[in-house]
Amino acid sequence: MIDETHSPARRSWVASANQHADFPIQNLPLCVFTPPGGAARGGVAIGDDIFDLAAALELGLFDGLPARAAEAARGATLNPLFALGREARTALRRRLGDILDADGRERAKVEALRSRLIHRADDCRLELPAAIGDYTDFFAGIHHATNAGKLFRPDNPLLPNYKYVPIGYHGRASSIAASGATLRRPSGQRKPSTETVPSFGPSRSLDYELELGVWIGPGNELGAPIAIADAASHIAGFCLLNDWSARDIQAWEYQPLGPFLGKSFFTTISPWVVTPEALARHSGRRRRRGRRGIRLLCPISATRRTRPPAPSISSLRCFCSRRVSSRKRFPRSDCPSATRAISTGPWPSSWLITAAAAAICGRAICSAPARSRRPGKAGSAACSRSRPAGDGRLNSPPARRAAS
Repeated sequence: MIDETHSPARRSWVASANQHADFPIQNLPLCVFTPPGGAARGGVAIGDDIFDLAAALELGLFDGLPARAAEAARGATLNPLFALGREARTALRRRLGDILDADGRERAKVEALRSRLIHRADDCRLELPAAIGDYTDFFAGIHHATNAGKLFRPDNPLLPNYKYVPIGYHGRASSIAASGATLRRPSGQRKPSTETVPSFGPSRSLDYELELGVWIGPGNELGAPIAIADAASHIAGFCLLNDWSARDIQAWEYQPLGPFLGKSFFTTISPWVVTPEALARHSGRRRRRGRRGIRLLCPISATRRTRPPAPSISSLRCFCSRRVSSRKRFPRSDCPSATRAISTGPWPSSWLITAAAAAICGRAICSAPARSRRPGKAGSAACSRSRPAGDGRLNSPPARRAAS
């Protein structure tokens, strides 16, 4: 246990949070939500509900540094909070834990204000948690880099620079949406090896990748490097991310400059931001493994022993939920083809993204019931809990949530 906010014995007066697989009082992920008849504002997930930061400020429940952090998080974007850094985030987390604690000294006072502080998540619309100016997509694992390379370069899947330098590209930030948005199959030029000239039409090889999204907080001056040992202090939170790809369009247009429209037409992320503090008790020094010929160069190798602990995510699993699953003979919530970097077959040109992914990481960021209502795994991690309302924006019935 890192501090009292991680105590497994802690319970909340918000009854739905106790023994909750997703959002117990030990987690408290951040979000931006729109309550019925209200404006977008910052909130915190607690069980099946959302704690309203703006209302709590107006009711005088914060002071000092927690008040400054809550003020930064109360609006329609969490960017101001991310910019404050770890100290403010930690102070807000501690104060929220005290406010929501079933044994807290202020329970009677705070619980009497429940109607103003607590919103049912199912009644709210979940928004993108922050304004995204830029994002970078990395080949974070050698297995993924090799498997993806096989799609385009069967004889030379892993290029030599992968073993020396992080490989990534800047994606299109304007194409990022919260999970639950509607995906339209893109059209573009395709040229399979069996054809002599390209043709134009809808993508025939639509694919998505399960990834871990990292929200960056405090920045740095242009040209001023960030030491590896200080990198963790610049991370504001984590979320799950689905990177959608039109593989046949990508294969034709990516040469010689790399991913373009085939990769940047859509990216979906969980609307919940799990803070590094929530994951702290699930972090540890990484075990030494074979480097597969990878050579660490300065300044990385010079700071290897001082690198901070990393979140211990033991496994990630994809699933999809769609009407044609039974016709394709896929189980309702496990779609084998979706876990591989290959074509997932002819999906409809416009369909609802109800699929997401769940990460297993102790009880830190948790998964939720699938549409088949299987019980969630006891040690699971992050979820995306949303679907489009009639206007294409988001609310969150449990039947549409991510599951592991």
